[in-house]
Amino acid sequence: MLIGCPKEIKNQEYRVGVTPMAAQEAIHHGHSVIIETGAGAGAGFPDDDYRAVGADIVETAAEVFERAEMVVKVKEPQAVERKQLREGQILFTYLHLAPDPDQTRDLLESGVTAIAYETVTDAQGGLPLLAPMSEVAGKLAPQVGAWALQKANGGRGVLLGGVPGVAPGRVVVIGGGVVGTHAARIAAGMGAHVTVLDKSMPRMRYLDDLFKGVFETRYASKGNIAELVASADMVVGAVLIPGAAAPKLVTRDMLKTMKPGAVLVDVAIDQGGCFETSHATTHDDPIYEVDGIVHYCVANMPGAVARSATIALGNATMPYMLAIADKGWRKACEDDPHLLDGLNVHAGKLTYYAVGKALGIDVVSPSLALKI
Repeated sequence: MLIGCPKEIKNQEYRVGVTPMAAQEAIHHGHSVIIETGAGAGAGFPDDDYRAVGADIVETAAEVFERAEMVVKVKEPQAVERKQLREGQILFTYLHLAPDPDQTRDLLESGVTAIAYETVTDAQGGLPLLAPMSEVAGKLAPQVGAWALQKANGGRGVLLGGVPGVAPGRVVVIGGGVVGTHAARIAAGMGAHVTVLDKSMPRMRYLDDLFKGVFETRYASKGNIAELVASADMVVGAVLIPGAAAPKLVTRDMLKTMKPGAVLVDVAIDQGGCFETSHATTHDDPIYEVDGIVHYCVANMPGAVARSATIALGNATMPYMLAIADKGWRKACEDDPHLLDGLNVHAGKLTYYAVGKALGIDVVSPSLALKI
């Protein structure tokens, strides 16, 4: 199979979908790999690293899209990229379709077979291709939130760790999954007073046992969310419903109860965000203010640490990429029902229920799509 990787064109996105190591493995399996020139540069992988393992460097993204049987990316295809997709081609990348009707429509019209990293599952019920970026984003959330809290950036001027005689900042993390766990761990390590909200009692027991009371856990009822948000210096939104739009857990009315200059960091923004007042921002212009509350809603947070994030993502996606290339997407999905969970679009049909529900589009079951 001919595997192609274009350079990411989303604002301030420096990750790359195929690392030199992944390209080397694919070539070892008998496949061909083409990389758009400069695609890996932002993550510290120059063209010569790809040439050294046998990949071909091409001059334009158009050539990648024209020639590749499978296009491997990081972020969802932008409008100009979607126009270049074609029937019978495989697209393997993050999609986040539920809050993005334009992308969904374009993918359906293209006839492409699109497998989304974020909905591939594993035997433990996890999301193995989302997890590494969730870990990165979770660890970044307190870091960027602390920056946003600085007075020069519109924040309250609160130091998360405090100093002797001065109370530490109060951080509330909504969601105790991968993002929330890593956000709480880093925030607590910075010296903040941290509370994690979740609806799963087993998950809260797990966090208490693992971290030995380093941070508090509370049940994520509406009342508890409202109470804790009102007293917080920083709130991290870390709620995920696989493939679906994120629930709006912090309303605009709640902003009126918050301390002026408090910060909201919405890590769920790729799925539409879990704060009512969230809208996607970029690393170029990451924050904005609503009712005196600073919002950080960058939709590709891991892009800020492109090299670490690229290596972590490549480690996770490479076995699936190789399975698709070795067997073809149908056989690979037949052999691995967890990879089949990643199928979102095929031959003009939507194949992921949560996206169909969010966008009001009819859905064909993935197993039926295998026969189309």
